[in-house]
Amino acid sequence: QVQLQESGPGLVKPSQTLSLTCTVSGGSITTKSSYWSWIRQPPGKGLEWMGAISASGSTYYSPSLKSRTSISRDTSKNQFTLQLSSVTPEDTAVYYCAKGLSAQQPDYRGQGTQVTVSS
Repeated sequence: QVQLQESGPGLVKPSQTLSLTCTVSGGSITTKSSYWSWIRQPPGKGLEWMGAISASGSTYYSPSLKSRTSISRDTSKNQFTLQLSSVTPEDTAVYYCAKGLSAQQPDYRGQGTQVTVSS
């Protein structure tokens, strides 16, 4: 059973870079045909897919966030990370890491972590 756990600061100041790490257990992020994603849910809104990294290391981003988003991985630690630059209060959300067999349709996610952007 694959488990995903998000970690990172719960409070980020405006204009700074938000950085989150997803630690994967019970499976490998290099498993063939797997995709590892970040999604978020702002308060009172629906889920928003942000981007993904494939088992081979290819990255995919939401067009609306592409200019501010970077997803990378550390295969030795079985982790992948999200960096979102130039954050504003509109980036306040619960952030989830997720997995799936396609980049934009994850089928399982972690418990999520609240990130608030505020000075």
